[in-house]
Amino acid sequence: MLDLLAGLAPGALLPPETHLSDVLGVSRTVVRAALKRLAGRGLIRITGHQKHLIRPPLPDDALAERADYITLAALEERFLAWILRFDVPAGTALNVAQLAKEFSVPPHLLQEFLAGLGQFGLVERRPLGGWRLLGFTADYALELTDFRTLIEVNAVRTVACLPPEHPVWADLCALEARHLDLLTRMDFDYRAFPPLDGAFHACLNRAVQNRFVLDFQKVISLIFHYHYQWDKQLDRQRNEAATREHLAILAAMRSGDANAAEGAIRAHLLTSRETLLGSLRGHQLV
Repeated sequence: MLDLLAGLAPGALLPPETHLSDVLGVSRTVVRAALKRLAGRGLIRITGHQKHLIRPPLPDDALAERADYITLAALEERFLAWILRFDVPAGTALNVAQLAKEFSVPPHLLQEFLAGLGQFGLVERRPLGGWRLLGFTADYALELTDFRTLIEVNAVRTVACLPPEHPVWADLCALEARHLDLLTRMDFDYRAFPPLDGAFHACLNRAVQNRFVLDFQKVISLIFHYHYQWDKQLDRQRNEAATREHLAILAAMRSGDANAAEGAIRAHLLTSRETLLGSLRGHQLV
């Protein structure tokens, strides 16, 4: 709101509350609360439905953020973890004020995060305001794995055709070294695989340079990272097998054979799909 006011001249009429609500991505209730505070500080004058700017905003007009607020990246991980623990049933109304306190973020940041998360089908806006949790279901898992296959098959085929001097090869070479190192430590350090898995798949998708893929990659990575924590059975064997599948994908891409690379990624994603569905069965969701 202060940024918007900074672009107006003293005496200017502020936009209607509905416009401010749309621009800021918050409810009209939040807009009214902000306007009331600004009026109390002498920035604006409210006369009926009209609001005029009295003076430009100053740095100390901003609310100080709490020192214990977490980052947006931490919020993404905590929120997905909260959903994927299945403690909250699908259809639950989300109390933004309560969740903001629980996750240690300002309410406006949580609103912004939920608005972004809505495009992934995990939450939706309620007709009368607020948000509803749609949850992580078996159908969602299947749709997610199908979409993941589409984008990652395209990614490995793209990488396989890139020239040797392309920057992605240096990143993949470093990842290959990390995979080989993990294999030597697998007996006692197999739990190091999930973050390596996320780094590997993120690297593949970055090579495509598609903003829509990168947005979805964040949610895909978090969900597939978290499902490793659902089922502790056969952890070591599963993680070693996945590590070797990654190495097979890398070798196929380096050979320049796009068809071999596609076959390797499809085999790996089929394994990942079965692991995910097995985890859901453990939670009686399939």
